[in-house]
Parts: sequence; C-alpha cells; structure tokens
Amino acid sequence: MTSTPAGRLRRTVALACRILANAGLASDILGHVSVRAGADTLLIRCRGPREEGLLFTTEQDIHLVGLDGGDQPLDGWSAPAELPIHTEVLKARPDVDAVLHAHPPGVLLAGLGDVPLRPVFGAYNIPAARLALDGVPVYPRSVLVRRPELGREVVAAMGSAPVCVLRGHGIVTVGSGEHAVEQAVVRALNLEVLAGLGLELARLGRPVADLPPEDVAELPDLGSAFNDLQIWRHQLARLRLAGLGLPETED
Repeated sequence: MTSTPAGRLRRTVALACRILANAGLASDILGHVSVRAGADTLLIRCRGPREEGLLFTTEQDIHLVGLDGGDQPLDGWSAPAELPIHTEVLKARPDVDAVLHAHPPGVLLAGLGDVPLRPVFGAYNIPAARLALDGVPVYPRSVLVRRPELGREVVAAMGSAPVCVLRGHGIVTVGSGEHAVEQAVVRALNLEVLAGLGLELARLGRPVADLPPEDVAELPDLGSAFNDLQIWRHQLARLRLAGLGLPETED
C-alpha cells in the first residue's frame, strides 16, 4: 500500500492522527486530518466499524471522499460529521493541500478564558512566535461544523491564515505543498505551545510585554525542512518509543 502515491498519503495522514493523539491534542475518537488527493477529492481519516480512536489510526481508516461531500466510504467506515471543515477550506483556498481539526485542551482553555495567544517569546519557538505575530483568528461559535454553510463561516473567520481557533471547540490548521500534512501537524503543536504558555502567564498574574520589533527582526525563517520535517521526525520517533508506530506494509 505505502509504495504508491495514494498509499504514502494514507500512511502520512494515519501517522498525523497518531501524533496528534500521542501529543495530547486529540484524546479519543474526535479529530481528523485530510489531504488533497485530486482536483475534486481528498483523503480523510474516517471512523471505522471497530473505532478505537486517533491514537490507533491505520491506513485502512483513511478514505477517498469527494470535495462535494459525495463518494462516501463503504464497508462500515463513515466520513467525519465535520467533513465541511475540510471540504470548504480546500474549495476556498487553492493554496491549501492539507486540513487538520483537533481539540487541544490548552487552546480550548485559553479561548474560553479569553487568554490571547501573544508573541511573548522569540527563539524559544520561532514558528510559534511567528504564528502569534501574524495573529491567530478566532471563529466565535462553539458549534458542530456539520453543514457547508458553517464550514464557510469557518473559512471566512480564518481568512488567509494558516491556523484558526474555534472557540469552545478546537482548532483548524492547514498546510501546503509536498509536506502539507506535516506542516499542518506542526502548526497544531505550536498553537498548543502558545496556549500553554499564555495560560501559565495568566496564572502568574504578571504582565509580560510582547516581543519588541528589534528582537522580531533577529528571528530567521529556518525553513520547512527544519521547522516542519525535523519536528515531524521527532514526533515519529516518539511514536516508535511508545510502541505506536505503524508497521511497514507493501503492495
């Protein structure tokens, strides 16, 4: 399975789901990752007949679905109820190749507590700092995004940003290019870093200034090979250490 392009995409999406769960961003059966598979199709993590949650996702859980919501999977699998998050983002944004939806607890608490995701640090985590510097949009409704019109509301709230907080619900992150899934996963991890530090600072009750412009100017873009792929490989190593890596398969 994994030696074909579609097989490799399925494997990457399955690993992404396991990484999210292992990192605490998707604690049970909720959350999903998709990747553009063609002009009118996507591969997405579906719920299987013996569902065990994202931590145990396999390639068999990743199915082809139409951007119009058609071509639903068979044999006991069903597409996520919130498929419109994926289809509406992919339809509205040709620059996007992968969409991730998860429920990170830190981002949830920060949103409910009106704790902003601010650029208060720099070299500690440059990609996370840049997300905060660019601003993290918020979709204010705590609803199940199960209809296309709700998906379009999320798209409107997100704009051209790579991430969006769904207040009282979770997050949406996107990725582009050859390593779109990896990029979307790392952005989700970085949102949780921003939220965790913001919550800790709020508990300390001491004001902290945003990063000054002269420090921002000294933060280089280290590129996706460093920011995304090395973090991805690190997370894969964590899966293997926990005994949660996917076995190698062949056609």
